[in-house]
Amino acid sequence: MPAETMSVEDEARVVQQIREGRDRIATELSKVIVGQQDVIEQLLICLFAGGHCLITGAPGLAKTLLVRSVSQIFHLKFQRIQFTPDLMPADITGTEILEQTVEGGRQLQFVKGPIFANVILADEINRTPPKTQAALLEAMQEHQVTAAGRRYKLEQPFFVLATQNPIEMEGTYPLPEAQLDRFMFNVLIDYLPPEEELDVVLRTTSSNPEPIEPLFTGDDVMRFHEAVRKVPIADEVGAYAVRLAAATRPGRDGAADFVDEWVSWGAGLRAAQTLVLGAKARALLQGKAHVSMEDIRALAHPTLRHRVLLSYKAEAEGVTIEDVIDRLLSTVPTTAT
Repeated sequence: MPAETMSVEDEARVVQQIREGRDRIATELSKVIVGQQDVIEQLLICLFAGGHCLITGAPGLAKTLLVRSVSQIFHLKFQRIQFTPDLMPADITGTEILEQTVEGGRQLQFVKGPIFANVILADEINRTPPKTQAALLEAMQEHQVTAAGRRYKLEQPFFVLATQNPIEMEGTYPLPEAQLDRFMFNVLIDYLPPEEELDVVLRTTSSNPEPIEPLFTGDDVMRFHEAVRKVPIADEVGAYAVRLAAATRPGRDGAADFVDEWVSWGAGLRAAQTLVLGAKARALLQGKAHVSMEDIRALAHPTLRHRVLLSYKAEAEGVTIEDVIDRLLSTVPTTAT
């Protein structure tokens, strides 16, 4: 339903659907996923806000299972693309083939690639060369594919959920900063606590999981996007998001000493936009009527960890990006001075 035709009653109905849907989504995901509540929340925020997500974690932590389960809940077409060094752009976008017509002639016919789906799992995206990564970048940013000089619109809604393995860096092609910035969040998946890991082992070795029940449709998701953007936010809360992003930039007037020392390149404007849009989705999912400072602060790590580049000095001193973001959260004031 287009935003311009949505009545006040329709908006209220969609907002209520989102608030009630949070618990229903958690119930369905609990059939196959144990723990990882922060990861699930950040992934849902991306989907409700209409953004793309980079998922970083070691093998065997249920990244693929989580993405597939979320696509089933939203009743969206899911495609997994395994990125490898020999993967070509046409393997993702599609290619033209020569087909014989009914009249006996021949014509070129475009065969759509796996990118033509609603939810794309780009598995180990840093294992494919830049040329293939760039083909995915156009789809993420423009929601279209260019092949043989023609443009093809992608189905809506469209999400790219990319994974990368932080352990093995040999033979990989790290994503350039421009492409990293296209991802709304960089979500970290870590190992489960022992009791939750035991639950996974016992559950997966005793019976097959219950099937996931679809709760929403693609049209619902498009309405959710509109509802999220209409969540009110106070000017001072938005200003805090801007200050937080600006505080990551070294060499500026008023930059903290630790930023000048540990950061080589800070976050751009898209970081502040992500903080605000993500905070709106988080507020709506938690049943709140407006965005709070806590919503902004809660999303600082997934928003900034792939947009801030550490200096050589930080790496030599063992300083991590998580350390820098924690320091920013403790030093950047929530009110303008």
